[in-house]
Amino acid sequence: MKIVFMGTPDFAVPSLRSLAGAGMEIAAVITRPDRPRGRGKRLQSPPVKEEALKLGLQVYQPDRVREDQFVSLLSAIKPGVIAVVAFGQILPAEILDLPPLGCINVHASLLPKYRGAAPIQRAVINGEVETGVTTMKMDRGLDTGDMLLQARTAISAEENFGAVHDRLSLLGAELLLKTLELLEAGKLGGFPQDHGSSTYAPPISRQDEIIDWNDQARPIVNRVRGLDPWPGARTTLEGKVLKVWRASVPAEGGRPGNYFAPGGSGRPGEILGIGPEGLLVQCRDGPLVILELQLEGGKRMKAVDFLRGQRINPGTVLGEV
Repeated sequence: MKIVFMGTPDFAVPSLRSLAGAGMEIAAVITRPDRPRGRGKRLQSPPVKEEALKLGLQVYQPDRVREDQFVSLLSAIKPGVIAVVAFGQILPAEILDLPPLGCINVHASLLPKYRGAAPIQRAVINGEVETGVTTMKMDRGLDTGDMLLQARTAISAEENFGAVHDRLSLLGAELLLKTLELLEAGKLGGFPQDHGSSTYAPPISRQDEIIDWNDQARPIVNRVRGLDPWPGARTTLEGKVLKVWRASVPAEGGRPGNYFAPGGSGRPGEILGIGPEGLLVQCRDGPLVILELQLEGGKRMKAVDFLRGQRINPGTVLGEV
């Protein structure tokens, strides 16, 4: 079976590595063009391109896959199947209909939940206790194709987006290999999604990053988890942007011991106390503890280390200019 692999970010690298390690015939790797990154705006290759070159595979980087020249190139390769993992472009009908076994996508959710661009982050932000990966045969809709296989995994209450992302990338690699092996053997048929129970996971916006201290403590902690390590949940401290990288809810919503608390007004966002773990901050239903943070112009650090060099008075309200 001749395979064309389409993928771009780190999430797709284990899948490419898995197919190559199993000895499958990868005729070409399609990824996004190199982009300028960082302060120097130097061109940087996508992670999938770097991995493909290490494996000695042919790489193509079209600006748009729907261009006639690229569609003709794929037609000339004559793939039996196209494997798509976080590629980043919508495939036109000419490509979807090209391979005999179709275009097989690895999606980082338990479809039909969390269709769209940010399924892992949205699942963590929403406090889901379980997620997974789904392989599906792509159609003309947005993650609406027939499902092939699924694998599940739990999300612990303290895991961040990065940890779940990395685990799902490995789980997806295993599932893609199994899916292609069964398809090639003619032992796998798809089954339709329940479109009535679908949910959508839109891209993370700048507004999603802002902490609303009028929210309850647990949803705020979940937002912090879901935006770590990118792009980070944020608030303001005396007019400067303050990113909150890690936070927790005190046991049973109570106030942890050894915190200096002057008995503030209890306004949402108010720093109630400073203690051995970090900053105790009031939310709508009680406090949370900021454990790791980053002030504008500084570096990410534990809150206790930050407080050694920064004086913050209890009663200060976060989120106010």
